Amino acid sequence: MKPKLLTTLKGYTLPALLADSLAGVTVAMVALPLSIAIAIASGVPPSAGIVTAIVGGLVISLLGGSRVQIGGPTGAFIVIVYGIVEAHGVAGLVTATLLAGIILLVAAVLHAGRLVAIVPEPVVDGFTIGIAIVIAASQFGDLFGLNVHLPADFLPKLAALWAARDGASLAALGVGVVAMGLIVGLRRAAPRAPGLIVAVALVSGAVAWFGLPVATVAARYGALAATLPAPTLPVLDPATIVALLPSALVIAFLAGIESLLSARVADRMIGGAHRPDAELLAQGAANLASALFGGLPATGAIARTATNVRAGGRTPVAGIVAALAILVVMAVAAPLAGQLALPALAGLLLLTAWNMSEPARWRERLAAPFRDRVLIVLTLLLTVLVDLTVAIAVGTLAGVIWRAPSPPPSRT
Repeated sequence: MKPKLLTTLKGYTLPALLADSLAGVTVAMVALPLSIAIAIASGVPPSAGIVTAIVGGLVISLLGGSRVQIGGPTGAFIVIVYGIVEAHGVAGLVTATLLAGIILLVAAVLHAGRLVAIVPEPVVDGFTIGIAIVIAASQFGDLFGLNVHLPADFLPKLAALWAARDGASLAALGVGVVAMGLIVGLRRAAPRAPGLIVAVALVSGAVAWFGLPVATVAARYGALAATLPAPTLPVLDPATIVALLPSALVIAFLAGIESLLSARVADRMIGGAHRPDAELLAQGAANLASALFGGLPATGAIARTATNVRAGGRTPVAGIVAALAILVVMAVAAPLAGQLALPALAGLLLLTAWNMSEPARWRERLAAPFRDRVLIVLTLLLTVLVDLTVAIAVGTLAGVIWRAPSPPPSRT
């Protein structure tokens, strides 16, 4: 479980440091608005997303088993985190994240890094698409400027949005649509540039310049903190642990599988090989650290990892620089970050949800064997309409049963 950082520092050169530093700053500019948006969509203060990107991202890069993995809050956690906050409050979320960190550390010690392979790929596809649908639905409130509190469950969420439709704002919708257009345009024109922060900043600047009646982060949630909070141990009494253990198991599972999938994608991009158990160890330590600072669950982020590779990052130093760069921005530019327009962040997350669904693979999924398509649809529907825990359990069980070898024919 040796961290990749120790391996890559042997023979490390100044040109490599410059390349990693440039990539790290690029990743930081992508991660900052995304972390704020994920926190807001998860029902927690925006600063919690920034804290997670700094603390969780730093620990994952220091201890992880991938050369280029970038850690932090991800969209995949929005559904489960929102549900935990609704049921147990932010304090319950912090406790669940701490427990998830402990579970991941145990998994690393037991060399469980390769056990993720038992989860059928159609199940991963199904709950990923399901999460994307729920994330998208959760963003229509801010995209249309609606003053509405959305429940955790999907169908009641749609009902609440429909009931509040008369409060829709054309200004908010325009800001969100323009932000999405700029993000897509900049991504195509300059794929290696931090187009997310540029697009969101430009649109938010226009909102302030023209005095548009559009909500901002600071206006709704107050000023962003300029420093990290002091570490605090969350509540760990037996009753709380029992109540939050199922949620902690889901967080640990998602953190493990998303991180290992991201590391696998990164391996293909750079021609490397990650260390699964070291990666699980890093995820466990990162979630413990994030919980102590009041942050969100942390894991390897596929999109930010790919951004890091495209920007020239080749060692964990890039991830360390990214975390430190976000810390510097937090210290010197928190008021500016507070002026980000909420519809622009909603547009950002809508595009994130779209990318999570991997549109390029839709044709491949439609052409998959019938059983795989059934698993995708079953897991998707359970994720959206029932519960992520149920979706993963039922989908994996069904997949394992269907793929089990048939018994030999009787000779009697």
